[in-house]
Amino acid sequence: MPVAVNIDGVLYGQDNARVSVFDHGFLFGEGVYEVLRTYDRRPFLFPEHMKRLRASAARIALACPLTDEALLARIRETVAAAVLEGDAYVRILLTRGEGEIVYDPKACPSPTVVIIVKAHADPPAEAMVNGVGLSLASVVRNHPGSVDPAIKSNNLLNNALAMQQAYREGAFEALMKNHRGELCECAQSNIFFVRDGVLLTPPVDAGLLVGVTRGFVLELAAASGRRTEERVLLEDDLASVREAFLTSTTREIVPVVRIGTYTIGEGRPGCVTRQLMDAFTAGVPGRLT
Repeated sequence: MPVAVNIDGVLYGQDNARVSVFDHGFLFGEGVYEVLRTYDRRPFLFPEHMKRLRASAARIALACPLTDEALLARIRETVAAAVLEGDAYVRILLTRGEGEIVYDPKACPSPTVVIIVKAHADPPAEAMVNGVGLSLASVVRNHPGSVDPAIKSNNLLNNALAMQQAYREGAFEALMKNHRGELCECAQSNIFFVRDGVLLTPPVDAGLLVGVTRGFVLELAAASGRRTEERVLLEDDLASVREAFLTSTTREIVPVVRIGTYTIGEGRPGCVTRQLMDAFTAGVPGRLT
């Protein structure tokens, strides 16, 4: 699989891309990231991803050394170097940089900027047609007073542990609860439900990462006249929802037909989900950079 890596403006192949073991992103997990994808080789929702990258970095007092324009130029250079046949998966990592093994940010004079580009892979066709199952993770989402979930941090141990459970249970994704027992988000996606014709999604203060694709889907729903609400939902509410789907940059909208032991609606993707999937496809061209 063709892969290109850009480290601080220098291009590498997969086999020779290296970051110092003294980089604080490696030592302490001090870093943030974004994942975006291309359509027709053009980045999708690029301004929104850059806004979130900078907001995440600001929350850990980390300055991004590049303008959006300079970062976009590096992305395009790296996509070209990957020589892909189709569209690209683009992962941008911004770390504190290399320094002494201390917690003082002043020990790292220069942040590290890494861009990884590889071929984008769509979810399995069967998942899009028939829907997927989620596990109900026993791992609780990080408390906002600890590591704020609004930070898209390189430290993904919380998510990784939830996904390990999902893999053991044969599930597509892991739905996580917060410290209050409220449904929050998935390990790699945001979650939506449909009940009584209303599109529901957990509120930001439930402790979730504000997904870029989540925001786009809320825009699509509003444009179609669909009523939407951010609402606190508990596990018991799963018995009464008629549809569910998850959203993410690399997956777009994926129908959900089972969560834990709960069958969602009639156990197949619903009409609201299908309508939003169609609207998503139609809305992509207008949001490319």
